[in-house]
Amino acid sequence: MKAEDILRLRSTPLSSPSYPAGPYRFVDREYMTITYETDPALIREHLPEPIEPNAENIVVYEWIKMPDSSGFGDYTESGLVIPATFKGEDVSYVSQMYLDDQAPIAAGREIWGFPKKYAHPKLQLVKDTLTGTLEYAGQQVAMGTMAYKHVSMEGSRERTHTSLAKTQINLKVIPGIDGDAEICQLVALNIEDITIKGSWSGPARLHLIPHVNAPVADLPVRRIIGATHFIADLTLPYGRVVHDYRASR
Repeated sequence: MKAEDILRLRSTPLSSPSYPAGPYRFVDREYMTITYETDPALIREHLPEPIEPNAENIVVYEWIKMPDSSGFGDYTESGLVIPATFKGEDVSYVSQMYLDDQAPIAAGREIWGFPKKYAHPKLQLVKDTLTGTLEYAGQQVAMGTMAYKHVSMEGSRERTHTSLAKTQINLKVIPGIDGDAEICQLVALNIEDITIKGSWSGPARLHLIPHVNAPVADLPVRRIIGATHFIADLTLPYGRVVHDYRASR
């Protein structure tokens, strides 16, 4: 293969790339998000500077079922997002992500710095209860339950749209051949082309179990604030570097 062909590659292996070029379109992406209050000192520990905590001391735990995603297929994801501020802007710092599909794990880590690890999340409707579970290394580490479609949020679709479009920030670290961080950046992105197909709220509960390799319980639940369930089509574009730790040394 010629050098110019190699430079056009978006991923490896050469014989069967792990994922195609973006942007990436998601259809009927289903979310259950549970917002809760936790210890502000622990939030500070989980936010890389210069990202700052906001005044609310809240964390969002989410399950996302993605049945139709271009290049990635059908998979489910679960993890923690911390509302925060960066240079005066309200942002969402993606703290932990667990999913069951190799292609989006590779793309997420290599392109945007999403903190993705392989695990077994599941989001399903069980009778009258929307139920999310996360299993890592054979052990359950999270369970969320939400009353199914108790309150329609048809009049609040704009609020759901705004929450999805909010700037997300990831810490992207890729080592060089010597093991040191060759890339060490904060990467931002904004989801685009959003269509909200349905949105609901209702009572919810969240149970987090300590685990060394899936430490979601390191941000413990103090009080449940609320929960939302929604379905949307959206596009995940490429991101942008907003802070380079190597350049600022």
